[in-house]
Amino acid sequence: MRRTFRKPKPKEEKKFRANEQIIAREVFVIDENGNSLGVMATETAIKLAQDAELDLVEVNPNNNPPVTKIINYGQFRYRIEKKMQQQKSRQKKIDIKEIRLSIRIGEHDLKMRVDQGYKFLSKGDKLKISVVLRGRERQHPEKAEETINHYLKQLEALMDQTLSIEEPLTKLNDRLSIVVVNKK
Repeated sequence: MRRTFRKPKPKEEKKFRANEQIIAREVFVIDENGNSLGVMATETAIKLAQDAELDLVEVNPNNNPPVTKIINYGQFRYRIEKKMQQQKSRQKKIDIKEIRLSIRIGEHDLKMRVDQGYKFLSKGDKLKISVVLRGRERQHPEKAEETINHYLKQLEALMDQTLSIEEPLTKLNDRLSIVVVNKK
């Protein structure tokens, strides 16, 4: 059966009411220069905005009376969208990258995994190292701990610094895992 991917719905943006969309009877008005004009009827404020060939935009609807500004609505929305994009670009998303090891991993394969882990940590991501125990390996979880500790020693030697452990070594069913972060 085919699965369809559904894009998550975007978060609703804050909608600003403008001109006739304003519900309140009285509003607190600020003109285009930032000067306070005081409380007045909504119709009067809309006429003032139309005389200046601008829009009356409800900036803070939660106040009593609501705060409105006489500004160009298109420019106002453009500035808000730009501000949101800047905030979004400043956020650094930290991913948790996982590297799976085995008790029977060869030395060359382990070296490759160490190089992978180094790349992930140098990018600033968190690294989850896990060992899955299969069959008779379940009787020897201490070997899995040895494998993880050996991996961490090689990784620290490559990075020339100690790693900080974010989540200690945990055993969940047949999986031992630990989460480490690059100490900066």
